[in-house]
Amino acid sequence: MEIDNIKQTILNEISKTEKQIEEYKEMTKPVAPDCSIGRISRMDAINNKSVTEASLRQAQDKLRNLLYVASQIGTKDFGLCLKCKRPIPLGRILIRPESLFCVNCAK
Repeated sequence: MEIDNIKQTILNEISKTEKQIEEYKEMTKPVAPDCSIGRISRMDAINNKSVTEASLRQAQDKLRNLLYVASQIGTKDFGLCLKCKRPIPLGRILIRPESLFCVNCAK
């Protein structure tokens, strides 16, 4: 039963992350220079774009990890820390299903 809950949590998180990525991609489209916004507003838009691009990269990394974790479900390596090979606590897996490392190794 636990494995079914974990699998569903991972699949839900994958879906949510894919939606976030699409939103971030839309938000990072270039600001057209012919838009009549002031110099300060344009600088603010450029700054916001760079923050959103960083969020996009983080979401893409998270999705990559989630897909890897999902591919490991049912194998002997599922739920094991990639570094120390000890089990990742169930609570961590449920809260951060994209976690590849236990708390100690993630530091």
